[in-house]
Amino acid sequence: MPDRETRCVYFEAVGPQNTRRTLELAKERAEELGIQHIIVASVSGRTGVQAAEILKGYRLVVVTHSTGFGAPNEQEFLPENRALIEQAGGQILTCTHALGGFARAVRRKLGTYQLDEVVAFVLRNFCEGIKVACEITVMATDAGLVPAGQEVIAIGGTGRGADTAAVLLAAHAQDFFDLRVLEIICKPRLAGRR
Repeated sequence: MPDRETRCVYFEAVGPQNTRRTLELAKERAEELGIQHIIVASVSGRTGVQAAEILKGYRLVVVTHSTGFGAPNEQEFLPENRALIEQAGGQILTCTHALGGFARAVRRKLGTYQLDEVVAFVLRNFCEGIKVACEITVMATDAGLVPAGQEVIAIGGTGRGADTAAVLLAAHAQDFFDLRVLEIICKPRLAGRR
């Protein structure tokens, strides 16, 4: 394969003000590469609704926080946003976080970090959105919503909204080290944990 040159957009700040531009850049790159599967993280569903509008015609998977993530028995994803995304043809995935489910319970109870949370910290060295992109890709692959071994675009952010998009080679959780970050489409330049 010949060398490729492509651009990467670096945002000056993290956060939801980058959402529309992130989704547009992801769509542009999906068109260029012929990628059909796009995975988007969304807490309340607001980013998911924007993605459903901008990314019409793609196989869109919107990944929510797990129920109880913010507070016991509560789901942050709003029902009205779920309806809009599903009407637009998007799929919604709610499940345990790949990089912080059971291991988070061990840390909270015993005060020690487990391997998946260490991996999450390393991925955050790039930015929070890259960690999220890798995590939601594994979650969607495990749910059978995107095929393992295929290029996908994953979109995450720092807190709320979207500020990061990447082309990934999808993998299941048990094959996590086969997941590859092939391209970074956009990300905050000065990023890290808020």
